[in-house]
Amino acid sequence: MTGRPETHPPIICMGRRENAIRLTALDEMAERRGLKRGQGLAEARAMFPDLDAIDEDEAADHALLEAIADWCDRYTPLVALDGRDGLFLDITGCAHLFGGEEALIRDILKGLFQMGFDVRAAISPSPGLSWASCRYGRGGVIEEEMAEASLAPLPVNALRLEEKLVTSLSKLGLKRVGDLIHLPRAPLARRFGAQLLFRLDQALGSHEEAISPRRPVVVLSAECRLAEPVQAEEHVLEWTGRIASSLTESLDARGVGGQVFELALFRVDGRVFRITAGASKPLRDPQRIAALFGERLTAVHDDLDAGFGFELLRLNVLQHDVLKTVQNDFTGDGEQQISLADFIDKVSARLGMDCLQVFELRQSHIPERAEMFLPAIAAPSPVPETGGIFKPRADRPLRLLRHPEPVDVFAATVPDGPPQRFRWRRVVHEVFRAEGPERISPEWWVTEKDASERDYFKLENRSGQRFWIFRKGHYGPDKVPPTWHVHGVFA
Repeated sequence: MTGRPETHPPIICMGRRENAIRLTALDEMAERRGLKRGQGLAEARAMFPDLDAIDEDEAADHALLEAIADWCDRYTPLVALDGRDGLFLDITGCAHLFGGEEALIRDILKGLFQMGFDVRAAISPSPGLSWASCRYGRGGVIEEEMAEASLAPLPVNALRLEEKLVTSLSKLGLKRVGDLIHLPRAPLARRFGAQLLFRLDQALGSHEEAISPRRPVVVLSAECRLAEPVQAEEHVLEWTGRIASSLTESLDARGVGGQVFELALFRVDGRVFRITAGASKPLRDPQRIAALFGERLTAVHDDLDAGFGFELLRLNVLQHDVLKTVQNDFTGDGEQQISLADFIDKVSARLGMDCLQVFELRQSHIPERAEMFLPAIAAPSPVPETGGIFKPRADRPLRLLRHPEPVDVFAATVPDGPPQRFRWRRVVHEVFRAEGPERISPEWWVTEKDASERDYFKLENRSGQRFWIFRKGHYGPDKVPPTWHVHGVFA
């Protein structure tokens, strides 16, 4: 207890844990009165009737932790979530950019404190030691040679062990990590299991522990920290072009161009905006890259609140592909292709990637599986280079229905003949000519329930309309009656 006056009752968050309502978060006042996380709400109210209890909001807590993780991306792209209230940052190769590890940790703590968060941070050779030092120690920078000395006075809970195992260790007087470090390992493993030694080795750094970043690792990245925050879109685009220029050399050295770019805008108050733009062809030209985001910023104008300005801009290359350099000819065909690619990029950036779609052929016997729609911007070759066009088979209908539509067949030649009359879309058609059947079977690896062989017929009614109809199933005793479907219409 301190001599500071209490200006408000203790505030706690409560939630259901192990079929009981327990304390999940405490303010400073509640901690000074001796309340603990995991304590039952009834016990806490008996101790302090004036307790102010608030229901926890897990979704809001997770969103807040994600927002803090976004803010931490300015220090390293490798940020991982640790449970409900922690973050792991892999700062390997990043500390020198901020003046060393001591300066880096001071900058992080200062920034989060200014945003109203009371946090503790640690930098150490292993994630396990950092986790233990933050939650049960003082935090700070721990050198590799001081790892064992820093870990020894901490309770065994700092090893991230199960509560049952912690209780068993405490009954034997093994309450500190230092009580375990120098004990024979074989008896410990026999009595308490391999998990105890595994966690101990992770904390000491003798067993490597990898963290899983919350965002994919980018291929290439460049950023610019601004002396004065920018707010206007034209200034954002100007700096985007400058950052893209710094990526040109790296892209050129790899012989590639970027296809999917991400612009991360770090606002001065900690909020981060991420804008993604794609190109139909690999790009290396800074002006064309900036133009992509010009269209994208126009589309998301109302959702982009610059506030007091953006202090850090980062351009990431999320996907790239080989960039083929082609010399322009005198006919201007090359310029036309560039013009079409620009059109696809601009429209997709402003209206969304799915607004323009193209066909991509697939190797499948089933007609509806033989082709699929893809966004034009993501197609392997959206701009034809040879001038050729896709020519469908002459024995297939020009109009293929997206999904086969069922029909009612009134008379059919048994067992494998065509129908004599059928009804489709409330219209009855009398069959005048028929050709078939053509049996089409699915690939052997397709296991869906509706993947079965089909018998296709070309039918023509008395008015000259031609249909492509298939029968699924066969006529016969002790068999389920087959079903008929229209799959296409000939010209």
